[in-house]
Amino acid sequence: MEYTTRCPSPLGAILLASDGEALTGLWFQGQRHIPPAQAQAAVREDLPVFRQTRAWLEAYFAGKVPDFTPLLRPVGTDFQQAVWAILAAIPYGATRTYGEIARELAAQRGLARMSAQAVGGAVGRNPISILIPCHRVLGRNGQLTGYAGGLERKRALLRLEGMRES
Repeated sequence: MEYTTRCPSPLGAILLASDGEALTGLWFQGQRHIPPAQAQAAVREDLPVFRQTRAWLEAYFAGKVPDFTPLLRPVGTDFQQAVWAILAAIPYGATRTYGEIARELAAQRGLARMSAQAVGGAVGRNPISILIPCHRVLGRNGQLTGYAGGLERKRALLRLEGMRES
């Protein structure tokens, strides 16, 4: 069964989703690509993973690097999972480009090349925003591009992590 709850943040309300054990979703209110099933999930405030995620978000928005991560269980294709694993490895305060991720994924799979656009599609479908840091992915030459939660939120998250726009 899927459960949801909402929590406040400095960048607007956040919807959390869980399968009862792990975090399966984290979206800003109004964000693109929220699965329609979340609207019918049971509301439950007291799940341990929701308490852990709130604590993680409180530390993060206070400018701290959280020293723990709630159990995450994003649901997606094998390709999406591979992209999200690369996103999860991007350190706090660092960025990567879609092209860099495409090259890394191509190397992992023994391919000559991989489409940066395909990577962008998987990044945009990341169901656990912030904790799987899709906001740390930039366009070619460090351009601030695409974020399902909106570019202003992406800019704010990068600023919070000490990044300066060029």
